[in-house]
Amino acid sequence: MLNSPTPKYLLPKTWLLVAVVFVLAGCSNTKYLQQGQTLYTSSKVEVEGEILNSEKQDLRSALSSKSLMTQQPNTKLLTTRIKVWLYNQKYNEKKSNWFWNLVLAKRNLEEPVIYDSTKTKESLDRMSSYLHNQGFFHATVDYKEKTRRRKTNVVYHVNTGRNFVVDKISYDIPDTAIKNIVLANEHLSQIRKGMIYKSATLGSERERLTRLIRDAGYYKFNRDAIEFTLDTLNKSLFRNTLNPFEGFVNIFNENKGREKLTMDILIHVKNPEDSATRWQLYHIGKIYAYPDFSLNANPTDTTLKEDVRKYITIRYHQEILRPRILSRSILLRPGEPYSLQQYNNTINKLYDLGVWQFVTLNYKEPKDTVNTLDAYLQLTPRRKQELGVTFEVSNSSDYTLGSGVTLNFRHINLRRTATQFGLTLNTGLELVRQKSGWDLQAKQFGGEMSLTWPRFAMPFNLKHTARSNVKTRLTLGANYLSRIDKFDITSINASFGYDWNETAYKRWIVRPITLNYVGVSLNPGFRDTVVNDNPYLKRSFEPALIGGESVSFIFNNQDILHPRHYTYFRANLEESGLWLSGINSIMNRISKRETNLETLTNVNISNFVKLELDYRHFWKLGIHSVLATRAYAGVGIPYSYSTVLPYVRQFTAGGPNSIRAWRLRTLGPGSYKDSSKTAQTFPDQTGDMKLEGNIEYRFDLLRMFGGTVNLKGATFLDIGNIWMIRKDSTRPGSEFRFGSLYHDLAMGTGAGLRLDFSFFLVRLDWGIPLKVPYFQGNKNGWYISEWDLKDSRWRRENIIWNIAIGYPF
Repeated sequence: MLNSPTPKYLLPKTWLLVAVVFVLAGCSNTKYLQQGQTLYTSSKVEVEGEILNSEKQDLRSALSSKSLMTQQPNTKLLTTRIKVWLYNQKYNEKKSNWFWNLVLAKRNLEEPVIYDSTKTKESLDRMSSYLHNQGFFHATVDYKEKTRRRKTNVVYHVNTGRNFVVDKISYDIPDTAIKNIVLANEHLSQIRKGMIYKSATLGSERERLTRLIRDAGYYKFNRDAIEFTLDTLNKSLFRNTLNPFEGFVNIFNENKGREKLTMDILIHVKNPEDSATRWQLYHIGKIYAYPDFSLNANPTDTTLKEDVRKYITIRYHQEILRPRILSRSILLRPGEPYSLQQYNNTINKLYDLGVWQFVTLNYKEPKDTVNTLDAYLQLTPRRKQELGVTFEVSNSSDYTLGSGVTLNFRHINLRRTATQFGLTLNTGLELVRQKSGWDLQAKQFGGEMSLTWPRFAMPFNLKHTARSNVKTRLTLGANYLSRIDKFDITSINASFGYDWNETAYKRWIVRPITLNYVGVSLNPGFRDTVVNDNPYLKRSFEPALIGGESVSFIFNNQDILHPRHYTYFRANLEESGLWLSGINSIMNRISKRETNLETLTNVNISNFVKLELDYRHFWKLGIHSVLATRAYAGVGIPYSYSTVLPYVRQFTAGGPNSIRAWRLRTLGPGSYKDSSKTAQTFPDQTGDMKLEGNIEYRFDLLRMFGGTVNLKGATFLDIGNIWMIRKDSTRPGSEFRFGSLYHDLAMGTGAGLRLDFSFFLVRLDWGIPLKVPYFQGNKNGWYISEWDLKDSRWRRENIIWNIAIGYPF
């Protein structure tokens, strides 16, 4: 990621061109319409009824969808229908030159939508049906259209009326075995007493019951065997059939305290229609595995070798994986009832090994055995070895040219055990252009080696688990970084731990052993003029031995089941020094306090606890826009003999992935502002604590180069800062205090462009400060009154340009 000033001569022309296009797009798009035609410009759904505001919002979104509102108005971008205007430029104005050929790609055009009242009436019928299916049986839908200057907008008025809640749930299941299965899992039902009736809930319950029954061994069970009977008739009416007026009194007495009408639901699970018998229970028979099955292979090939094992029969030309590992990875067992869940677990387990590109599991009924299923696993292998090279060229505010090379090698099936071996080597340089030529500012090189086993590698046996994507990882790495005339840092790291998916959305990363040695060598001039004058920085540059453990929990529900909004959450807890201090104490006792781990390595053990919480939520506001939000909190607390966090574990603020109105490492801590001469060339503010919040609205602009590149825009608001836990006399105002939290929060806003190439994204953001903690002009640091956009010097010092790869969060 980079911080880079954009050339002055390019920016005004670029923004001027964009401004001209949008101004022209605001012009009328109706002059090419025929007589009697009007342009459909907007639609709105107003919802009234006895429901919550959140339910109204959900209804508005659903009723505005293309499936219900059959005619959609043309999309707008920044209050203009620019795609309609571009359409007219191509097909009516016949524009054609290098600029128009670039902009007038097919995906950037929209044909004008001509208003059609018949489609509006069709939308009314669809909306009414949808509301009925959601339990709003007394809903009404109407609309009003308004035409002005050959433009028509439509407002749909929806009154939901009173909807039904579920009062009683009962079952009609003649097969007692299936009935027992259903009742044993009734607590997981999607239909509950007191819930609002929706037809979608019945569909979800049908799918749940189908999976439940099939998972119990009923291989041929059909979802069509599940039916629902809805009873909305009030029984109070028939308590006294000889006096109907008393029935109406009963209805009044029972409903006068109710907010909603009630219904009863009867769930039927029928027996097979083509047979008088019950649904049949199926068991697993023989299991056949084809570990080197090509896409056009024949499973009955007589040249296949056959290896009969305890549970499976392996048919192969080449032994891809050791038989015991293959057998352990296939979770099916002969004689067990058929299980849909075990079917999915087996496929996921085989994919998790990383050895196969395609995994197919088919069941067939053998002719000589009834109610039995033979399993056929066809596995298409991947390439065993992968080699890749990555080149990087960058530019930043503190160097002119940066370059790097990364070499990656991976073997995915070491010794036919599905063990993965990875090797990464990287190197990089930073160059500064001076009057006398190019000077080397920094150099870096390092590497990492890893081994990954597809299981829990432990000194004791772990009970069988169906958790997916189980990995045991061992990594060893080293890195050397040299900033010329400042410092050299040598880092050696090692870790051992486990990764696994608890569920489809929950992931755990546990590292019971982590070790990181940081060796620092300071240039005498840099040490005497910069480091020694700052006690905190001096302690930060001390060599450190970081050894401990860490636990990370990740929740991410971004999938097809959450198309409108989804959540990402990560919690990371790291501790250092506990077991290293234990080793240190043991060595002290053995040597009678003559030597220990610290004296042998000449490095102090770092003792600290660090916690990080990162919460993100994303709302899709239609097809072409997203609202992304993020809240981050982190704190590191040194303990025992340590008084400061190691330099590599401290928090920073500013830069392209943080508060973008400040350059990297220039914000904080607290209200402190580093105005020293060194900070101009070596900004390096860090802290023990960090709070940050971000809101970003992202939207599509144009498709370019035949649709291969998507130009996107964004506007954002960033807020946060870093702080010290303890008071630092050399940096006044840097410590965290609840009373000054509002004053210390920095706030910035801005806008940006993104070039989305599908496989990577280039981001350009510019940020401007709204609230500056160290600004003395007013009590709370609001900075808007100081804006002077006409002054080039002010813009150069306050408007920050960021160029980076990928989204900021």
